[in-house]
Amino acid sequence: MDDGLLVARSAEGDDDAFAELVHRHSAPLLALAYHMLRNVPDAEEVVQDAFISAWRRLPEFRGDATFHTWMYRIVTNRCLNVLRGRAPSVSLDAVPEPAAHDAGGEPARAAESAAATAALVQALHRLQSGQRACWILRELHGLSYQDVAQVLGESEQTVRGRLFRARRTLMKEMSSWR
Repeated sequence: MDDGLLVARSAEGDDDAFAELVHRHSAPLLALAYHMLRNVPDAEEVVQDAFISAWRRLPEFRGDATFHTWMYRIVTNRCLNVLRGRAPSVSLDAVPEPAAHDAGGEPARAAESAAATAALVQALHRLQSGQRACWILRELHGLSYQDVAQVLGESEQTVRGRLFRARRTLMKEMSSWR
């Protein structure tokens, strides 16, 4: 069953249809929230709140966007609200170091890969929240420029500008890893 039919059935009160939508979309939405917030409990809470909000607002859903894009917008806005509510500076020690990728048993290569990934995570968190959201949605989640613009409620030109600045900043900060 496609999302459109599940949304229509959910809007009519079909709990099973909405449960299927939650099942289909929770993993990528949780990944998005985690990439933006870098905190599992906060990410889980944001996604849960987003689904509750979506359930309540389903009768208002006009279908101007896909359900997927609509949910990305809700989660992104909630993440940006959480980020605005946080203290302006976050200690870089508070950012968890990502797990090293298997480098085929080469410890030096694995350590270098882990350090480069940690440097990228730190550089991402130094970006302005709007730039970070654009970069995460485009580069990690593969959304088109149009979809990113729709999710963020911005023009496509604004998204392209933020992505340009984010990429330029990241390239500058990661230049020592080239």
